[in-house]
Amino acid sequence: MVTNEQLYIAVGIPMLFKATLLGLVIAYINARIGKVESKFDGRFEVIEGRLQAIDKRFDDMRDLWRAELRRVEEVLDARLRHLLRHIEERG
Repeated sequence: MVTNEQLYIAVGIPMLFKATLLGLVIAYINARIGKVESKFDGRFEVIEGRLQAIDKRFDDMRDLWRAELRRVEEVLDARLRHLLRHIEERG
């Protein structure tokens, strides 16, 4: 016949062993997932840097276009003033 202590030991030791083994497996999986996450973070940082560079180029192009359009507007404005003066002098 088995005593209570022997039953507790017979059931408890395998349970503790399985719990320890499960804890180690979870820690290992967590470490592997951490490595994968760090790889993805590095790749996303590279992509984010590229996107920021593209955004800067778009901003620079927008500023360039604004400056060019302002210059064209000034030229057209000067030509219109010249034409109006010419029309007023003739008329």
